[in-house]
Amino acid sequence: MLTLRCVLGSSAKFLVSFPALRHNTRLQNSMSGSLRPLAAVCQVTATPDKEANFSACKQLVEEAKQRGASMVFLPEGFDYIGSSREETLALSESLAGDTISRYTQLARKLELWLSLGGFHERGHDWEADRRIYNSHVIINDRGDIVSVYRKSHLFDVELPEKGVSLKESAFTIPGPSLVAPVQTPIGKVGLGICYDLRFPELSVALQRHGAEILTYPSAFTVATGAAHWEVLLRARAIETQCFVLAAAQVGRHHEKRSSYGHALAVDPWGEVLGDCGEEKPGLVLVEVDLGKVRSTRRNMPVQQHCRDNAFYRSLPQT
Repeated sequence: MLTLRCVLGSSAKFLVSFPALRHNTRLQNSMSGSLRPLAAVCQVTATPDKEANFSACKQLVEEAKQRGASMVFLPEGFDYIGSSREETLALSESLAGDTISRYTQLARKLELWLSLGGFHERGHDWEADRRIYNSHVIINDRGDIVSVYRKSHLFDVELPEKGVSLKESAFTIPGPSLVAPVQTPIGKVGLGICYDLRFPELSVALQRHGAEILTYPSAFTVATGAAHWEVLLRARAIETQCFVLAAAQVGRHHEKRSSYGHALAVDPWGEVLGDCGEEKPGLVLVEVDLGKVRSTRRNMPVQQHCRDNAFYRSLPQT
């Protein structure tokens, strides 16, 4: 059994943290009179070993199903995190490959929706250019792929004082467009991936197209995560008045790379409902109350107060 280490916010309901509470989630919901769906936000430590990664993720998905989740969120790089550009490319697959096939079978078997938060998908011209997409794949409870978003903002960052040097564009193709929010059992989910979190234009666009929940599956570096992770997730929740669910990588993947962890769930007011910490894989269950989205937007109608695009472009050119 997994040992889960999750820090819970005061308003969260029925979130998993301790072995003593690892059973009877459905009973708890029934006793409380709650029919609100549960989302499982996962934290994993992927390595270049794809088989070990699948086994670890499968265990978390099965645990989430046992706990009563309707939808499970896995982080960027759930399939693997390579130790070099060459290894990253060599391990990549198409959406028709073995990895996604195994997850579609798992979703169908467990009758569970999956958010696979950053799959190394071979590009359409793979034979010619050997480049990939960083793809967010949504699978429904029948095992169908219902949406694929390809990461549009690529992490090309040099922070020598922080020991961070990554150039995602060296092997990754930027996605061509956003995709419409997806209707799921927990609500309408808008898709992003990791570095997309830093671009509020993306979250606002998804909210305007009906998103009630935003998700940013990630593999944040330790340095950038410690400085920016929570504050950015809370900001995206506050400005869009959406739930924000952010699965995360945690710990050491190989000798060259580690991730910050702290898989997080935030409500539309910006309150942190659950935090999986910075040490171990695990998950947190979040009760998604869409009534809170509606009441937050009704009581503080930010989008109604927003001026038209021409107003925000009215500053003189410099």
